[in-house]
Amino acid sequence: MPELILDGRPLQVADGTTVAAALARTGDGCSRTAVSGQRRAPFCGMGVCQECRVQIDGQRRLACQTLCRDGMRVESRP
Repeated sequence: MPELILDGRPLQVADGTTVAAALARTGDGCSRTAVSGQRRAPFCGMGVCQECRVQIDGQRRLACQTLCRDGMRVESRP
């Protein structure tokens, strides 16, 4: 079972879990904060809407298209 660091907190997930699914399991389920300050959540789940963009190991990635791996660092808040 991979353990990632999500917004500074450790989270253990099942093998094959996407980052978007991990986000849905914790906190507010949101993946980013819009310029207006409103929290945004994944919408389409297949990489088209871009609402699930998060920082993963220092790079902007789509949470719905990224599988969790051990030691991954995910930041959904600015």
